[in-house]
Amino acid sequence: MTVDLRSDTVTKPTPGMLEAMWSAKVGDDVFGEDETVNALEEKAAAMFGMEAAIYCPSGTMTNQIAIKCFTQPLDELIADQTAHVYRYEGGGIAFNSGVSTRLLNGYRGILTAEMIAPEINEENIHYPHTSLVVLENTVNKGGGSCYTLEHIKPIAQLCKQRGLKLHLDGARIFNALAHTGDSAADYGKYFDGISVCLSKGLGAPVGSVLLADKATIKYARRIRKVLGGGMRQAGFLTAAGIYALDHHVERLKIDHAHARILGEELAKCPLVTTVVPVETNIVLFDTTEPAEAILAKLTAKGIKANSTDTHRIRFVTHLDVHAEGVEYVVDVLKSM
Repeated sequence: MTVDLRSDTVTKPTPGMLEAMWSAKVGDDVFGEDETVNALEEKAAAMFGMEAAIYCPSGTMTNQIAIKCFTQPLDELIADQTAHVYRYEGGGIAFNSGVSTRLLNGYRGILTAEMIAPEINEENIHYPHTSLVVLENTVNKGGGSCYTLEHIKPIAQLCKQRGLKLHLDGARIFNALAHTGDSAADYGKYFDGISVCLSKGLGAPVGSVLLADKATIKYARRIRKVLGGGMRQAGFLTAAGIYALDHHVERLKIDHAHARILGEELAKCPLVTTVVPVETNIVLFDTTEPAEAILAKLTAKGIKANSTDTHRIRFVTHLDVHAEGVEYVVDVLKSM
């Protein structure tokens, strides 16, 4: 048996999703004529209480467009030191926007208003102008840790008081919502921009959407064009996104349950020293032996995973990891 726990990006379209893609009505999206793209954008914006949306090939692009929209060169943004926008987007903050980054050390990537407030620069020609705060929900490097709306509200209030924009890298926002029970529709009250990935736990093959007000999205279309993200008959892809939003959101709780089972079994494994508390579909654990040695043993048994440090391994559950696969991984762990 092969069980792929490297990432929730490895998912394949389900039969129902493939059928939706095959039957999609398409046009030229750069001309605004692809009705399936338009439908996805309208649906996603409405779900989060936002005015408008734009579909892009990746979450990196939606994040980078948002940063470009909400900053000017010589500005500075604030983010946690584990943030995807800083660590895994190729230096795009500096390259695309000419913006510096103030990194904070949150608890498992979770920031608070009290952490952020003293890091906002005063107006002084010696300092970059602080213009944006970026949060990530769930936090990838935090092991799928979640912000609740109660965490977010004081940060949003601080940003409003100090004239800062607030962007959410919501690559796994629906995992967070499945865990916290918060409403997606309430998020639009607090964020200026929200990036939502469709190709992770939701299982679509390609794409993310950026949500914001109409004026921001109008400018975002110009930035997307410059970055090469203007696609043509993209409705074949957005049909998968619509299907995912209609059929794959509730089932995320299954992935979370599978992750908890793996976390519990890892805690019993002699080769494991620490398991980061499991909240969603990401399981981080530290090992007595080098991670690469453990990964080699897992690979020999048909189990794929990734290391995130010399002694840390990550498992990620998703819709292509079924109960039988979880049971198989548990049996392998017990034998190690």
